[in-house]
Amino acid sequence: MTTPMTVTIVRFPSAAPVSLDEARDRFGANAASYLDVPGLLWKAYLRSDDGSRVGGVYWWASREAAEAKFDDGWRVGMMDKYGAEPEIEWFDAPIVVDAISRVLRVEAPPERG
Repeated sequence: MTTPMTVTIVRFPSAAPVSLDEARDRFGANAASYLDVPGLLWKAYLRSDDGSRVGGVYWWASREAAEAKFDDGWRVGMMDKYGAEPEIEWFDAPIVVDAISRVLRVEAPPERG
């Protein structure tokens, strides 16, 4: 039996509403830092319609990879940045529809080498 992939949804309240342009600037400033996170397959940044909440959706190769990223140091950094405890939801992802590659994934794609 294979280890299930994991999806996490992380959300934070914003101290003040964030416009779409502000969100692009803020997220764009650190997006490249996620390119080499071990076990991270995909990330989408989130902004609520009214700009009152921000966050991200992450697709992980495993729960262990997600837990390694969302450690105590990461939580403290997010508290400092957003002034609130991050809200994290955890989901098993038994199958992922990769519409771009036209593949149904039941296990994580191979690591980049």
